[in-house]
Amino acid sequence: MSYKLEFEKYVISETCTLLQALEKLNANDKLTLIVLNSNGEVVGTITDGDIRRGILKGTSLESPISTFMHGNFIFLKNGQPDLALIDSIRKNNIRLLPVLNNERKLVKLFDLTRQKSLLPVEAVLMAGGKGERLRPLTEKTPKPLLKLGNKAIIEYNINNLSKFGIENVYISVKYLADQIIDYLGNGEKYGLNIQYIREDEPLGTLGAVTLVDNYESDTVLVMNSDLFTNLNLEEFYKHYLEVGADMAIASFPYVVSVPYGVLNIDNSSVTSVAEKPTYTYHASAGMYLIKKEYFNLIPRNTFYNATDLMDLLFSMQKKITYFPIVGYWIDIGKPDDYKKAQEYVKYLE
Repeated sequence: MSYKLEFEKYVISETCTLLQALEKLNANDKLTLIVLNSNGEVVGTITDGDIRRGILKGTSLESPISTFMHGNFIFLKNGQPDLALIDSIRKNNIRLLPVLNNERKLVKLFDLTRQKSLLPVEAVLMAGGKGERLRPLTEKTPKPLLKLGNKAIIEYNINNLSKFGIENVYISVKYLADQIIDYLGNGEKYGLNIQYIREDEPLGTLGAVTLVDNYESDTVLVMNSDLFTNLNLEEFYKHYLEVGADMAIASFPYVVSVPYGVLNIDNSSVTSVAEKPTYTYHASAGMYLIKKEYFNLIPRNTFYNATDLMDLLFSMQKKITYFPIVGYWIDIGKPDDYKKAQEYVKYLE
């Protein structure tokens, strides 16, 4: 499910005529073409509306499209995502977003009717666990490959990463690793570049991040692969930036109802009584945005959990924030969780 489009259907030479552009647009579901000069540089865009207005003015269909193309078009520079610009583009119903290099050559072409954002983030998915609480389902199948509807659990997370423009994905594998590798491959079919981290020994919820030699992005999303959620990754990332956090934790509300009257006590005195109170806590959802520089603090080849890094960052007086999940979130750890997710997915397909 790639939202990066193949170029051929969507590019045209500036020397082509309006008729040739019409013919190409007829097979183009985005109704937009990217115009190239003889050097392969992007010099403009043209839409079906531009051509229609030209025809209404009496322009010949044999006229070159350079007459009507937009030379002042919106694009992104490769490696420099601009979330504010992307948001503005989406609001103006622009369908195609070209990404150009310094030579104004087309590097990528994104479908903004399906692409939600282009986040400058890489992701690490933890997929090495045995899923023992889900046995016998996981005796021959790794938990990330258990099906929800017509997709494996991990595919929902992979597709969500792709929608938000996260391209480099590392998957930590151990138990039945080859099944996961064979199923997902190199990520091309999802519009991603997937690489695999093999854990020789269990490394906890965060230890595997040290097995990647070099992250290209300053921020890394680390998450469990067996989560079923529609967390808006762009809003998660924006919040992380806006508050200047060193680490952000996605959270979900966990409600505890006490079936008794609870005494509020000061020393030996009862100050009040809360009758059958309900308390709401923010629980970790197993999804973290972390500055990659802090991975250097994690010992290599050592069992290490996300909570260990949190404690270390607390001691260093670094800023850790949380971001509540507004949509759905299910941690598929037990049979009841799996059954709940199977029922929920019926309403999404």
